[in-house]
Amino acid sequence: MSGFFRFKGEFMANGNLKLAIQKKGRLSDDSLRLLRTCGLEIESYNERLLVTTRNYKLDILFLRDDDIPVYVQDNVADLGIVGENVILEKEADVIISKTLGFGKCRLRIGIPEEDTLENIESLQNKTIATSYPVILRKFLDEKRIKAKIIQISGSVEIAPSLGIADYICDLVSTGATLKLNHLKKSFPILDSEAVLIQNKFLEDNPEKKLLFENLLTRIESVLNAKNSKYIMMNAPQDSVEEITNILPSLKSPTVLSLAEKSMVAIHAVIPQDQFWEINSDLKKAGASGILLLPIENMVL
Repeated sequence: MSGFFRFKGEFMANGNLKLAIQKKGRLSDDSLRLLRTCGLEIESYNERLLVTTRNYKLDILFLRDDDIPVYVQDNVADLGIVGENVILEKEADVIISKTLGFGKCRLRIGIPEEDTLENIESLQNKTIATSYPVILRKFLDEKRIKAKIIQISGSVEIAPSLGIADYICDLVSTGATLKLNHLKKSFPILDSEAVLIQNKFLEDNPEKKLLFENLLTRIESVLNAKNSKYIMMNAPQDSVEEITNILPSLKSPTVLSLAEKSMVAIHAVIPQDQFWEINSDLKKAGASGILLLPIENMVL
């Protein structure tokens, strides 16, 4: 942490909420996109370790993902956005405040393409290479399986071909990297996604607690909107009840009069994944000019 502490005094005393996110990697862009959609103005950080948002009392620390849980645990940062897998591997003493719905991946056993694992007991007495020895050991202990674990930092997939290990345990999304190394997916160990974490000291700071609650409300509004769509349509006046019964609306639909007295406009917010299930039913009920629009924020 030495690089950070060179400027710790300047920023730690300003009363701003401190949020640690990944500097580079798959979670970095998604984290920044989420914060910007929350209405936060964040300047380009380039190689800087810390920036302050222009319109909110928030400092953003850009760190290696492995360091984020420790910074939050030790009260250097109030909050962090990081994968659940990193928290569990570091055994960090932090509070998970919100699952964020991105950065989804699965920690799995990977085996050579020509091998077959009939059941989890087939791991008995095998050698497994991984970057997640803590998680893997807990999993094996729960299953009462004795296996040798070799910790490797990076390029875990090459271990079986080098004769270092029989199998690997690594994060998998599409499985393309496994295939390139003549491996295939086997047993799942852990499902993971990005989460918002906080430290246990935040509750003792009333000013920061209020800042956090406001930020959390913004984040929740973005997550609510992400899974919803705003639907608009025209319909005959006598079809309103039937269409209202079809719509899986989060709240009662809005019905507006149109210039043509026998017609109305119906507006509602619906779960986006249900639109195509009800589209034909809406048309049969008389709906026309159906529009489906994205929502940026939604406070419930």
